[in-house]
Amino acid sequence: MRCRRWASNLKRLEWPQVSAESSSDVLRNWALEEGFDGAGIAKLEPSSQEQAFLRWLAKGDHAAMAYMSRRTELRLDPRDILPGARSAVCVALQYSPLKGQREVDGDLWPRVARYALGVDYHDLMKQRLQNLADRICTEFPGCTTRAYVDTGPVLERELASRAGIGVFGKNTMLLSEQSGSWFLLGELLLSLELEPDLPIADLCGSCTRCLEACPTGALPEPYRLDANRCISYWTIEHRGVFPLEIRRLTGGWVFGCDLCQEACPWNGDAIEVHHPPLELPAKRAALDLTDMLRLDRESYVERFRGSPMKRAKQEGLQRNAAVAMGNSGNLRYVPALLEALQDDSPLVRLHVAWALGEIGGEKALAGLQARQSIELDPDVTQEIDLALSRLAGLDA
Repeated sequence: MRCRRWASNLKRLEWPQVSAESSSDVLRNWALEEGFDGAGIAKLEPSSQEQAFLRWLAKGDHAAMAYMSRRTELRLDPRDILPGARSAVCVALQYSPLKGQREVDGDLWPRVARYALGVDYHDLMKQRLQNLADRICTEFPGCTTRAYVDTGPVLERELASRAGIGVFGKNTMLLSEQSGSWFLLGELLLSLELEPDLPIADLCGSCTRCLEACPTGALPEPYRLDANRCISYWTIEHRGVFPLEIRRLTGGWVFGCDLCQEACPWNGDAIEVHHPPLELPAKRAALDLTDMLRLDRESYVERFRGSPMKRAKQEGLQRNAAVAMGNSGNLRYVPALLEALQDDSPLVRLHVAWALGEIGGEKALAGLQARQSIELDPDVTQEIDLALSRLAGLDA
């Protein structure tokens, strides 16, 4: 029997004669049987974070992520997403903190957020939630459900905190004593009345290590994230040219950032959980920054099929790789950058020109001068001029 996930007109339903508390226990266990590492029950009700969320939007802390300001009424009251919804099963899937496994090496993978090493967690978790929904609807005929994994108008961290999955840390991520913040969230909205779990207590205390670890100032105060200065935002969500300041602040990060998590004491003691689909596969493990910059379209599609890194798109990843090379100052990247100075994408060429200007050297200078005479894109031409000016200043 397939579950009905949306219904505009719900009739009064007769559920099996079990208590809300025992039903919660059953559904929690079923979620764990589907392969999730944590599960909890939350009652659906209006958000207690409404004013904080609206202030965050008003400050522009969501940067260019306009979707965050759409469908606000649904985010602030998840009951409106699914007519008749009363509860949510919130789930957590831990991704590896690399304990007990081969550490990733090279110049690329240590600067890719750990959740993005393997398959796209959206697909993995959505399928498991689908299986859970089907099982629930078989045992609770007439139940309606709707699943989300970071893709719907749900304030999922608040919902998960009410379900006892974790508690907000000062870096705005959820923390638990067992998993630190190395876990991903999903939720299944239900038209079942269930006994909710209790929230857990604060875990941060007076600690501010995450705030101090952020090199860009994206955590200007506890429990506030300014996406305008967040490395993850720029390397994943932003389309287009990096402002000069951002290029230097991103350092060597190519996709996302884990610095605030790595600084958290709870993450140092996170339990080891083994989820092979979330680990770096062999077909990508050998890639380095140079390979990333040189990937043609066919190779990119093949290597990154099913990867969450596709969110940044090919030219975004190559832009990021070029910036990482420039920030390294390492002359060994110059040959690959000179090749990429002929790339079809003006976005890639622009950041390659900047990187060559940062690294310098006779080969970089000669390559920029040669490209200057044939470059047709005005923005790239301007970047080449600036790079040559910097190199001329160094020579002087």
